[in-house]
Amino acid sequence: MARILLVDDYPDALDVWSLYLTMCGFEVVTAGDGLAALDVARRERPDLAILDLELPGISGFELARRLRAEGTRAAIPLIAVTGHSQPARIEEARRAGFDLVRTKPCDPDKLCADIRRLLAASTEDPSVPSDTLKR
Repeated sequence: MARILLVDDYPDALDVWSLYLTMCGFEVVTAGDGLAALDVARRERPDLAILDLELPGISGFELARRLRAEGTRAAIPLIAVTGHSQPARIEEARRAGFDLVRTKPCDPDKLCADIRRLLAASTEDPSVPSDTLKR
């Protein structure tokens, strides 16, 4: 069972998305801010992380950069979720190291499919076309 790190500063969002991702068959660990997320990532070793971009402490952008800089977590797939859909914001997220950017509100089924596709690609599954990863 893949372990997903879910990071959002809105507790209701954590609850709802945790429940949904658990129903999709994932193990979910959560954090409510960027610094706590670093600790959880080090302790729990997630297979993928879903990060809100606007977080207290350190932003999702900085969190992604720090995760990418750490040896054992550098290669995990990262999904950004944001309420901002401006192209510059999306490009900034990609430069920070995100594999995929989704605008809130996310379609739950599509997010679940995105997670599965990124996890398959991270294990070098040749059936997943690499051009489908970044949007």
